[in-house]
Parts: sequence; C-alpha cells; structure tokens
Amino acid sequence: MPLHHLMIGTWTPPGAIFTVQFDDENLTLKLIKRTEIPHDEPISWMTFDHAKKNLYGAAMKKWSSFAVRSPTEIIHEASHPMGGDPLANSKDTNTRAIFLLAARQPPYAVYANPFYNHAGYGNVFSVSATGTLATNIQNYPYQPNTGIHGMVFDPTETYLYSADLTANKLWVHRKNPDDGTVTLVGSVDAPAPGDHPRWVAMHPTGQYLYALMEAGNRLCEYVIDPATRLPVYTHHAYPLIPPGIRTHDPETGKGLYRSDVCALSQSGRYLFASARANSFDLTGYVAAFRLRDCGSIEAQLCLNPTPTSGGHSNAVSPCDWSDEWVAITDDQEGWVEMYRWKHEFLHRVARVRIPEPGFGMNAIWYD
Repeated sequence: MPLHHLMIGTWTPPGAIFTVQFDDENLTLKLIKRTEIPHDEPISWMTFDHAKKNLYGAAMKKWSSFAVRSPTEIIHEASHPMGGDPLANSKDTNTRAIFLLAARQPPYAVYANPFYNHAGYGNVFSVSATGTLATNIQNYPYQPNTGIHGMVFDPTETYLYSADLTANKLWVHRKNPDDGTVTLVGSVDAPAPGDHPRWVAMHPTGQYLYALMEAGNRLCEYVIDPATRLPVYTHHAYPLIPPGIRTHDPETGKGLYRSDVCALSQSGRYLFASARANSFDLTGYVAAFRLRDCGSIEAQLCLNPTPTSGGHSNAVSPCDWSDEWVAITDDQEGWVEMYRWKHEFLHRVARVRIPEPGFGMNAIWYD
C-alpha cells in the first residue's frame, strides 16, 4: 500500500487531531482531516493502544481517550484528571499532562506522567473492553521534585523505565501482570548533575537502554543489570548537537539547545534522536546511530540540522513496518516532514505545513 496515515496533535488550544496522508510512491504529504476535540484539551503527546483502535492523549490537565475507526473517524470517548497530588489539577498550577505509554500486553493498562510542579506521581489507568481509558487504578510515588517526561517497557513488559528530567535520574518499576499496577525496584542518578534525562528507548533484546539527556544534549548508553534490572551507565555517550558550538547564551547563561526524543527503527538496527534549539534563529538537529545485534551502539552515523529550531517538538517518529521512513514534526512553523533512511543516509522527501496554533507535536503512524 503506497498510502499511509499519521496523526498529530497541538501544544496549545484549540484542541484538534490532524490526520496527514503520506504517499510513498509519489512522495507527497497532505492534510486530509482536522478532527475537532475538546477545546481545552490539546494533545501534546499521543499514542495508540496495541491494536491501534484507541488513541490516548496527554491533554493539558487531562488524559484523553478516543476511538479510532479509520484515519478520518476519531471519536472522543473519555477524559480523566491527573492523579496523585490534588494540586496538579488546579487551574492555578502549571502542572500539565505530558506523556503516556500504552501497554502492548494484557491487561493493557496505560501509564501516564504529569510534568512541571506537583508531578511526583505516575498515574496508571485501566481500560474498558474496547480500550477506552476507564479508571485511575494507581498513583504511584516518585519523589516531590520529579518530572517524568518519557518511559519505556522492557521487551517482556515486566519492567518500566522512567526518565526523570527534574530529579535527574532514571527509575525502574516492576509491573504486576494481573492488574498492571507497578512497584518500585530502584533508581540511578544521571551521569552528570546537568544531564536531565528526558527520554528513554530500549533495544529489543532488553539488554541496552538509551537515555536522551535534555540539558546534557547527549545520548547515554546503559546496559541492564540482569540481576537488579537497573540500568548501568557504560560511559559511552554521543553528542546530539555538534561539538564545539556555543551551548549557552553569553548574556543570560541559559542553554541554547534542549534534546528531545529518541526512538528505534522497526528492525532495532538503528536509533534516531533529536535536539531542539531555544531560539528561532538556530536550528535543531537529528542524529542516527547504528546498533549492534546485542543493542550496544556501534557508531553515530549522522548529526544533521533540521529546518527550524523545532520549537517544542522536533520529535522523530520512525514508521513501524520498515526502517525506511521517519517523520519529524515542529511547532515553530507547523511542519510535518517525511525523511527517507536509505544506505544509512537521511534525506527529506516530502513536507506539509499546517498553520494551526501549536501544531506539530509527535506524529503517530496509523497504517
């Protein structure tokens, strides 16, 4: 099939889900549907359930749930408040729903993370028989200054790994296979005080974990201790912005870059990662890595500038049926772009601009 569909959300209201169509023969991208959703529930991070029949969204102060019946038929079914600290849901706090992860194995629970202040708890939701977000079954504690921005399961879906940006550490929890709740295994500090882990990805072998450091602007490789299941830093790290460039504003001292997302290709042979710039005058970057069969990083293959800073996004989204296609979104100008990964070179083949408020969060592949 040459036609594929992706869905994308927005950082700011009004809430909407945009369906774009990619033609892999004619190499075109086009917007085919803007689905209106609750106005104050724009989705800054979305994910599908295991069957791609439901879409879950991190939606400002809510966790939202949609039935997906086709690329253009997306129906809002539920919205739930953030669990944990009662101040998280107050209109006077900056706490925001930021990330969620849907289980791929029964009981198909959904794991959700608030961010900014009052974000010291992870939220676990059960789902209905049809996959709709149903009940907040657990609010498990991290620590008061936690800000989780990304999580990943190991391949057996027994252990959950969380990247804690604000507390500067990685957490490990064990999942209860009966109800999907989790219990703490332990945590490890990031290699450097200023790293701020934002995202994690895991190799299909379960032996290696990759942690993207937002402030450190590097990708750190970890091996999983088979006894404790904790990640152990291998002291191998790779730059996500070019070495030697200015990293901080000389007047304010603030960082000029913040790394964003890392994700594996379908085969598990490659890993992609991205960085954003904090100024519209600068570009973000996208990197690609070749992985060994065991999961260790063999080589960094490229570090290419992106067309814009990336804004809040620059999220890389490899397709899930081959290694060939990678989507990248940005909300500086509202682009979604398609890149082809071929002969270990990355080149853009199509793009479409959608000039809607906040457009350009992560893209998810429907078909």
